[in-house]
Amino acid sequence: MFIGWEGVGLCSYLLIGFWFKNQAFNDAAKKAFIMNRIGDLGFIIGIFMMLFYFNSLNFDTVNIGALKLGMGNMNIIYITLFLFVGAMGKSAQLPLYTWLPDAMAGPTPVSALIHAATMVTAGIYMIARSNVLFSLAPHTLDVILIVGTATSLFAAVIGLKQNDIKKVLAYSTVSQLGLMFAALGMGAYESGMFHVVTHAFFKALLFLGAGSVIHAMGGEQDMRNMGGLGKYIKITFATFLIGTVAISGIPPFAGFFSKDEILATAFEHNKVIWGLLSFSSMLTAFYMFRLVYLTFSSSFRGTDEVKHHIHESPTTMTLPLIILAACSIIAGFIGLPTILSHTHLFKNYLASVFAQSKLIMPAGHEMSHSMEWILVGTAVTLALVSIGFAYQKYVMQKHVPAADENVKGISKVVANKFYVDEIYNTVFVKPIMLLSDLFLVVVDKLIVDLLVHAIAFITNQIGRALRLLQTGHVGFYMFAMVISMIILLAVQIFVVI
Repeated sequence: MFIGWEGVGLCSYLLIGFWFKNQAFNDAAKKAFIMNRIGDLGFIIGIFMMLFYFNSLNFDTVNIGALKLGMGNMNIIYITLFLFVGAMGKSAQLPLYTWLPDAMAGPTPVSALIHAATMVTAGIYMIARSNVLFSLAPHTLDVILIVGTATSLFAAVIGLKQNDIKKVLAYSTVSQLGLMFAALGMGAYESGMFHVVTHAFFKALLFLGAGSVIHAMGGEQDMRNMGGLGKYIKITFATFLIGTVAISGIPPFAGFFSKDEILATAFEHNKVIWGLLSFSSMLTAFYMFRLVYLTFSSSFRGTDEVKHHIHESPTTMTLPLIILAACSIIAGFIGLPTILSHTHLFKNYLASVFAQSKLIMPAGHEMSHSMEWILVGTAVTLALVSIGFAYQKYVMQKHVPAADENVKGISKVVANKFYVDEIYNTVFVKPIMLLSDLFLVVVDKLIVDLLVHAIAFITNQIGRALRLLQTGHVGFYMFAMVISMIILLAVQIFVVI
């Protein structure tokens, strides 16, 4: 797993910096690589600790050893916390999330595959695959639940004020990953993995749809310069709308089933967590339909030159959109809720993986059908209210976000991502750069360079002196040889005596 983990990290770095002549993209690639190394350090420490305590890295052997140590053992808690640090880095959770929005510098298909559906879900997979360890560490699960919930809400708030079409989807991804981690923190491993599957379809669809929009706009990514594209790129619009409805949790699309399952678990686990995750889901529906309305409805706000060149993408781009749209509609049916079916195909498929955890953390009483219907109705109503509010603001009132320089107050703070990147730059990057400059002068210039130059100077001087002995006269060499033999003989006699 670790080799594959590092392999996708390397691929991510290389693909983010694909357009290497743009320095900003190179910086984004380095940022992603470095922040992932921070998480991976925690991951590898957890691996070393497993090797130390269990003498193995085999999942079954580790699980048996962990079961012998028992519930709440501090060594297991430390191991799982370090593993979670690795998951935080790879799956962009607070505070190691800032690399993912910058990763949008890479080609859009890369964003769709690696940074939406596969690599960033590796952390969820790792925790779900190590479910026995984490089930034996309830304190770690609490940490995962808190971090996941905070990440989901925090990223959703930032997504409200982003105007770059890919940045909105990036923060949406961070938010959805937080929702998955919240599910894992509640011990609902199947629900977390179920959302991984459904999210992969509609988020890949949305990213590829965004790529089709950018292609039609000749490279433009600012939604304030779009508008009215629905009548020009109809296939892209229809498929993008399906993805947006799916991520908003509207039945019978895929996102509804997996989100509903997580929210139902949250309601049983902790009402506050349920409220926060429900609010995060409301925000998701709002900012995603904000994106749709700003991009596809009303009239075009760009230049006449760009308008003249707007066209639907070729079949090589629209066919994947159609396939993913179909999957975004039907994928949720592999996990029908109990009110609709007694057979949860996805849970049955993974039953053997999580069987041991079910014994460690037995499920509580089954929720009544009436309560389940109430929760479904509440979630759908909140999503529809958010969609209606977005429609009122961006279609009826034709509101267009203000230019960056005109944004004030809390909106400016949110639009600038709560200045987290600037804080990191001040607290971590600048001090490290100053320290590196200090080391450059003190260690490199004054110590390393002086030492190397001193050795070179001494060697040079010795060479100059020895060169004087190389006269080229055979008689002198014979004389030197005889003298050397006499000296060696004298030394040997002195040593014997």
